[in-house]
Amino acid sequence: MPLPARAPAERPKSMRDHAYTHLRDAIVSGELAPGERLRDPELEAWLGVSRTPIREAIARLEVAGLVQTRRAKQTVVAPLDTRTALAAQRIAATLHALAVREAVPQLTTADLEAMGDANAAFAEALHADDVDAAITADDAFHGVAVTASANPLLPGLLEQVTPLLRRLERARFGSLAGRGSVADHDRIIEFCAAGLADEAAAATHDNWSTLGRLLDLDDDDEAHSPTTEEGAPWPSPTSPATS
Repeated sequence: MPLPARAPAERPKSMRDHAYTHLRDAIVSGELAPGERLRDPELEAWLGVSRTPIREAIARLEVAGLVQTRRAKQTVVAPLDTRTALAAQRIAATLHALAVREAVPQLTTADLEAMGDANAAFAEALHADDVDAAITADDAFHGVAVTASANPLLPGLLEQVTPLLRRLERARFGSLAGRGSVADHDRIIEFCAAGLADEAAAATHDNWSTLGRLLDLDDDDEAHSPTTEEGAPWPSPTSPATS
């Protein structure tokens, strides 16, 4: 199993969270490719933790659809699955809409400024074709409402579906072309600032649904083209929406 060349430099207090975070990120980024076998001794050496937190992390990753356990207890990185990703996308869209609806009455001026700053960083990253920075900024933008909603269940529920979507975005598009545009975020901010919770929630749902529409379109195209090798990227949209 070819592991990322550089081992994690820092470890949090929770070895379980440490193992989960770094395995998740390696799978989402593609450093651990679909079909890669995950062997406990190699993971122990790479992560610097014992088998127990690794097994706990893998159990979480399996629930999230990022790994699979096969016969003879072999654990492998899960293949890219559009149908599962579409299901995850629908859940994510609904959860983020709920977060915004609950957050709007609680949002402060500082929260709105944080959303604006995150969107500016998102726009800059898209123009620079910096996928990592774009994902970080997009997460920061939507994270404002998730935090402001004060709903304690939302972060955990979103963690079960978001990594799957981020992984497919990278493999399919190589950017955040599927996520919608900077203008979508601006519209969400405008509704939030005006206290229009239902409108802000609907705009957020639409923003997260963009990827699902592109995946549906890609599936139609794929049905009329030669079958691709499992795990191989599909063609990117020709013009990502950035404004």
